[in-house]
Amino acid sequence: MNREDFPILEQQVYKKPLVYLDNAATTQKPQVVIDAMKRYYETINSNIHRGVHCLSQQATEEFEIARRCVQQFINAAHDYEVIFTRGATESINLVASCFGRTFIGEGDEIIISAMEHHSNIVPWQFLCEERGAKLKVLPFDDDGVLCLDQLESLITPRTKIVAVTHVSNTLGTCNPVAEIIRIAHAHNVPVMLDGAQAVAHQPVDVQALDCDFYCFSGHKMYGPMGIGVMYGKEAWLNQMKPYQGGGEMISTVTFEKTTYNELPFKFEAGTPAVGDAIGLRTAIEYMQQIGIQNIARHEEELLQYATEKLQQINGLRIYGRAPHKAAVISFLIGNLHPYDVGVLLDHQGVAVRTGHHCTQPIMDRFGIPGTVRASFALYNTREEVDALVAAVERATNMLM
Repeated sequence: MNREDFPILEQQVYKKPLVYLDNAATTQKPQVVIDAMKRYYETINSNIHRGVHCLSQQATEEFEIARRCVQQFINAAHDYEVIFTRGATESINLVASCFGRTFIGEGDEIIISAMEHHSNIVPWQFLCEERGAKLKVLPFDDDGVLCLDQLESLITPRTKIVAVTHVSNTLGTCNPVAEIIRIAHAHNVPVMLDGAQAVAHQPVDVQALDCDFYCFSGHKMYGPMGIGVMYGKEAWLNQMKPYQGGGEMISTVTFEKTTYNELPFKFEAGTPAVGDAIGLRTAIEYMQQIGIQNIARHEEELLQYATEKLQQINGLRIYGRAPHKAAVISFLIGNLHPYDVGVLLDHQGVAVRTGHHCTQPIMDRFGIPGTVRASFALYNTREEVDALVAAVERATNMLM
């Protein structure tokens, strides 16, 4: 599916055709995204919003078109509910910092899940240490399915926010986020979703979900690194103080007092990544041209095919067997260390991720050091799955 659009995939690694299966870490970029960013820097590179000259006005318009593109992509009610950040990690830190300073005090509670990426654990731990709040964890079962029946009992009158991943980067679990939001909202508790592993693989409608915050990165959805999005409902954003101080986020500044700019600018201090925002917009348009549903269907077929093939390998164990999964397979083989397997796969041209995938609590839950993770994208093929399986079999024979 559109493989020829990605120039990096044409190369060889160790004289083997590159089989790139590390898409949960970052996706490759289509030529149209590379060209769009190049065109920006060659033709209209300028600082935005404050300039009266032609280049500044053109760059400003392109930047705001990118914002409106994201708004439409996730179906936000207003374009000013879309805040540009450096990525999902900064987006989550923004929510934790700004929401936390405004609404969370000593003795209050924050609920996360046991399958969170470190970027949705550590910022809340920082906040708990600073505010004297308590972090509570919703567990998951042996198949990697959240124990949703325990959520209600975790929520108390002191619960201030629930922050969970939409899709696990390690287990591939697609969490029942609509139900999580319904339960939390029944107790007047807002919900933040980490959507970094969801937006490139399934349609996301923040109004239909009714989530209060939604965070994601550009580089996991065929866009550039260094750009991300924090969506927040207008009512929450208006109550929250800015994340950083500097240019653009102010309305007036005196030595006695500073007043803040309107949304979205009060959360976008300093010179923004204009070229990256344009790249993100182009990536979104690229995915929409193919069709998100078509991408999801293709990846689901690859997931089923790869799961069936890998399970036939003697001693191979897959971690994450939820009935609703994204195209991610984490596995171990016998007592082989995932790093050793990953190195041997690499020498056969197959790029996978090894280690704890920034989800050490998941590894502790299963009592393992890490896994080998293969993750698929729109440009991957059945032939590449076959190459993965052959490489795993060869690595197994070499190491056992």
